[in-house]
Parts: sequence; C-alpha cells; structure tokens
Amino acid sequence: MYNEEEHLQLSGIQHFAYCPRQWALAYLEMQWNESLRTYEGRLMHDRVHEAANNEKRGDILIVRGMKIYSRTLGISGECDVVEFHLSDTGVSLHGREGFYKVIPIEYKRGKPKEHDADILQLCAQTICIEEMLLCDISQGYLFYGETKRRIEVMLDTELRLKVKKNVCSNARIC
Repeated sequence: MYNEEEHLQLSGIQHFAYCPRQWALAYLEMQWNESLRTYEGRLMHDRVHEAANNEKRGDILIVRGMKIYSRTLGISGECDVVEFHLSDTGVSLHGREGFYKVIPIEYKRGKPKEHDADILQLCAQTICIEEMLLCDISQGYLFYGETKRRIEVMLDTELRLKVKKNVCSNARIC
C-alpha cells in the first residue's frame, strides 16, 4: 500500500510505456516543452474534463474528470470520461437507483498507434476504478480525436499484468 504522497501520476504510465526517457524528462526532470500537438491534446482534455459537462442520456450517466487512485499500485489521476450504464448487475451509485456497468473512456488527440501505451493507460485507470468501486470492468474505450472514433479495448489479465509491470518499472522497485 502506498501513501497518497507517493502516488505516481496515471498519465505517466502512457509516457513511460511509449518512451522511458521522455517520461524521465517530463516527470523527474520537469523538462517539458509543449508542442503544437501536445497543446492541442491539452485543450481537448481540458474540454473533456469539464465536470460541469456531466450528463445523463437515457440510462447512461456520463461523468467527466473523475478523480481516481489505486493504493495498491500507488497511482492516481483523472479519467477523461466514465460512463455508467444502467444494468441488472454492476455497482450501486450513491443517490441513484439500480446498478450500473462501468465503462472508462480515455481520449487521445491523435489516431490509434502501433504500440500499446494508450491501452496501458486505459487499463491502469480501470484498475483504479475497480479498486475504488469494488467492481469488475471487462472493457473500455479509447477515443481518438483525429478519427473521431472509439476503439473498444478488452481489459484482460495479460494486459493488467503488463500494467503492473509497467508501474513497477516506473521509477519504483516493487
């Protein structure tokens, strides 16, 4: 179990998986120069994270900028979007009737990539949500701004183990 002060930033998982050197420069050395692409990505995330834009569409609750953490992995951050679909099974939500299936959605500015860094970040978010809400989540989505499409991601055991290995490599000895 990690204390909150020891938590790694969830966004760092994607950076570390893509390029450990880039991660070290940004998260350890605090050397980050924003480019046009990172600026566009930040603007998109600022809009997506706007909690005032939480909404209900029929039987779906859409929550933006949900703060999450995992004490067992020692990570914390914010989800772009989490959808709660009314279901016969799932989690109960304070102030709401029924049960809800939980579906995390991570937004990315660009397009799908050859590597799995984005998928690892989504899976890490899922692990946090599962720990917080005491539920199981089998799928999530990556939304890419360039293609304006969601890609379904099945969150299996192999992927979860890869996330745990990545977090342990992320400037931490497990």
